[in-house]
Amino acid sequence: MSQDGVDLKTSLGYLLKEASSALRVAMEEVLRPLGMNVTHYSCLELLAQRPGLSNSELARGAFVTRQTMNVLLQALERDGYVTRPAEAPVGKALPTRLTPRGRKSLEKASAAVRSVEVRMLSGMTEAEQADAFRSLQSMIRSLRDARLPG
Repeated sequence: MSQDGVDLKTSLGYLLKEASSALRVAMEEVLRPLGMNVTHYSCLELLAQRPGLSNSELARGAFVTRQTMNVLLQALERDGYVTRPAEAPVGKALPTRLTPRGRKSLEKASAAVRSVEVRMLSGMTEAEQADAFRSLQSMIRSLRDARLPG
């Protein structure tokens, strides 16, 4: 037990962070040979599901700053994975879309990431997986619902 009374061996929050870290490392390992990292993959996946997202929306969805996402989008646009209009059609946001090259790259990355998820869940039955899914969703809801206004 640490001085503040939290036993890391039994702390669910610490265990979740450790699982998240292990998942990220495993994803980075399978994405690296494809010339990607987790943020790059997340950006492409978000755009496949919701074409036209802005820099700010992509940053929120990938859990990075707007500045980090802007640098990534510039690189993805330069390399032909995404397109953005020269001028914003409305307001200041530049809607981003995947190119055919971006879609093809995403297909390979999605298969690699799925293999990590399959490996992560391989020691669990379908019922255990469903229970884990429900439990994690409940934790997320509880934390989001408990946020203070402002």
